[in-house]
Amino acid sequence: MPKLQDEAALTALRERIQGEREQYVSTVTMCAGTACRACGCLPVAEAMAAEIAKQKLEEKVRFYTTGCHGFCEQGPLAVIEPGNIFYCHIKAEDVPEIVEQTLKNGAVIERLLYTDPVSGGKVNHEKEIPFYAGQERALLGMNPKLYPTSVEAYIALGGYAALAKVLSTMTAEDVIAEVKASGIRGRGGGGFPTGRKWELCRAAKGQEHYVVCNADEGDPGAYMDRSVLEGNPHAIIEGMAIGAYAIGSRQGFVYVRNEYGLAVRHLRQALEEAHERGLLGANILGSCFDFDVAAFTGAGAFVCGEETGLIASLEGRTGTPRPRPPYPAVAGLWGQPTNVNNVETWANIPAIISRGGESFAKVGTEGSKGTKIFSLVGKINNTGLVEVPMGMTLREIVFGLGGGIPDGKKFKAVQTGGPSGGCIPETLLDIPVDFDKLTEAGSMMGSGGMVVMDETTCMADVARYFVEFLSEESCGKCTPCREGLRLLCRIFERVCGGEGTAEDLAQMEELGWVMKNGSLCGLGQTAANPVLSVLRHFREEVEAHVYDKRCPAGVCRGLIRYWVVTDACEQCGVCLKICPNEAIAEKDEYPVIDDNLCNRCGVCEEGCPHDAIKHA
Repeated sequence: MPKLQDEAALTALRERIQGEREQYVSTVTMCAGTACRACGCLPVAEAMAAEIAKQKLEEKVRFYTTGCHGFCEQGPLAVIEPGNIFYCHIKAEDVPEIVEQTLKNGAVIERLLYTDPVSGGKVNHEKEIPFYAGQERALLGMNPKLYPTSVEAYIALGGYAALAKVLSTMTAEDVIAEVKASGIRGRGGGGFPTGRKWELCRAAKGQEHYVVCNADEGDPGAYMDRSVLEGNPHAIIEGMAIGAYAIGSRQGFVYVRNEYGLAVRHLRQALEEAHERGLLGANILGSCFDFDVAAFTGAGAFVCGEETGLIASLEGRTGTPRPRPPYPAVAGLWGQPTNVNNVETWANIPAIISRGGESFAKVGTEGSKGTKIFSLVGKINNTGLVEVPMGMTLREIVFGLGGGIPDGKKFKAVQTGGPSGGCIPETLLDIPVDFDKLTEAGSMMGSGGMVVMDETTCMADVARYFVEFLSEESCGKCTPCREGLRLLCRIFERVCGGEGTAEDLAQMEELGWVMKNGSLCGLGQTAANPVLSVLRHFREEVEAHVYDKRCPAGVCRGLIRYWVVTDACEQCGVCLKICPNEAIAEKDEYPVIDDNLCNRCGVCEEGCPHDAIKHA
């Protein structure tokens, strides 16, 4: 694979690839992201490739697997062009029919189309599906258009044109000015203005300058960075090269957690291809610019998502945060100026340079520009990844793109910002989603996780879960975080176990503010957000656990009571047989549950064939 010597060679290669693709009559793209692989897409993809070859359609049909399309719940899925035909829940046995009917004869197979849960009607075209229709997929929209590790596929879509533009026509100051004009803020959670960070790093004195991509995404239920890295690794590489040129760096690192096996593999393959084409290494595109990138796999410590903890891990030390200042932009990796941005931030940079910072800034709100990818999970009909313009309301995301709550249940809360985020009630669903509005609501943008909860969710139990998670992930270096989280865990054990007191309510709030103001790093400073937001928006529910000794949602086992509804009971005796504690006995011909023996396992309620056992 010959190296590209200059911008003209890059342009010529792009035009050649685009010309070669004009021969194809149809294109089939099948999602092969991690979620669709879990749904069994690989056997379907193998069957598709084999059937196209069997029918001798290789010269007419272009078929390839891609990164995540976003609509994870519908996998395995594929999109066929022309026609923008969206097929979902495909099985290997469906493939011959797809090839024969759709690719050869142009007919649409109705049973494979998406069914709108509201209207019940079939939707032919991907762009008309409500989940996609309300999105603005600046980044995720690239995934279905390319094979993840193919540098030629990325170049054909305009890849590395921004880097070529920077190297041939722009100074470092020009690049930073463009990024500042875009108004982009770091997508990793802190929301610091990216252009300002680059400016500070370039101005800092040091023997070397480094750029780092933070791909240590550890929030439960969040997989935005993972999907971008799996589906379009060259966008991150190009963004890092542009950033390196701007701050005067010759070396970059991508810190990605080792659990992201597919992302790590795609990243390393993309780095190898970029080297072979001369897009990394010495004298890139015939310029005097030298830059290289190395992939580094982390061991899965949540605290390494904090930039100073990440840097310590990169250096081979225990991944624990350090006090700031000095900030990494001034003294980071090996004491040198280091610019750390997350996957989504780096992936936005090529588009900012190509289209201009002012064009990027036209999308979003006054203080939050561009689009943002969210992981939409939990008690919601449409789970997956959504990319929306900053400023879209939570209601539009949850009930528009997400399709609302399953099984006719009521919405209760949405937790944004990962474990350190906050829980937002229905009364605040109409706030626009941006960095500042979410903070005002007692939550945060974070890296982009959104966990939706319905009426069956106990908010005290939610706070308990996140506090326990953060306590396990705390590095233990500073007292407010280490001891504060331990104390909060004990308090919530009492509250959810029916032993909470008024003093516990006061103490958990006081602890929250001590942790927020006294902790060393961002993890400790935001760790109390789930507790404080639940107390702010759902205090009555927590107080019910303390004062009334009941769990309104019927979740906390220490506060649940089971009973038999005699009018519904058919005296079949099933509950007596399946109770593991022998807590059910007959009395006056009907079963009665002994509350002192009951361990609240719920087996009796689940096993009753007549729905005669209830709990509260």
